[in-house]
Amino acid sequence: MKTYISSEILRAMEIKRAIAKDRDLLRFIEQAARKMIEVYRNGNKIMLGGNGGSAADAQHIAGEFVSRFYFDRPGLPCIALTTDTSILTAIGNDYGYEQLFARQIQANGQSGDLFIGISTSGNSPNVIRGLEMCRAMGITTIGLTGELGGRMAALCDICIRIPSQETPRIQEAHILIGHILCAIVEESIFGKGF
Repeated sequence: MKTYISSEILRAMEIKRAIAKDRDLLRFIEQAARKMIEVYRNGNKIMLGGNGGSAADAQHIAGEFVSRFYFDRPGLPCIALTTDTSILTAIGNDYGYEQLFARQIQANGQSGDLFIGISTSGNSPNVIRGLEMCRAMGITTIGLTGELGGRMAALCDICIRIPSQETPRIQEAHILIGHILCAIVEESIFGKGF
């Protein structure tokens, strides 16, 4: 069992090392941070969506923006579109689960906002529909996916692809990148900047 534990930790570290060495991936993360800063400086909001563990990541990241990350400061407008059970079940029942994010984006989004779609495969139908709605409404999109990017790669303004096809490793890297983005945005808007 100890060998398994150690090997899992080492495999997770390998993915993070690969990210740190990938100049293109680092550039996409920086572009995402700059776009998020711009959205907030223009008085707009960020919305996030995903399924399962990716839904939990959406909620986690939204919590960091609305509450705080490294230091006390005013909250930033950020909505996880995965949290209201009445909305989720109404849309699922009336329009189908694939419309879960698109319907909320249509209702709550506006041009100048930003949507972060999270899917390890890059092929989650409800995230795809959400990205399509964003395109129609002039909402900037960032995707967090696995190595292949799936259908999301062509629909996102910025697609951050984790160099793995293993769901747990991808999810671990997604929350790492989410934390990095939170730190950069917080410091840039309320701190001394970079």
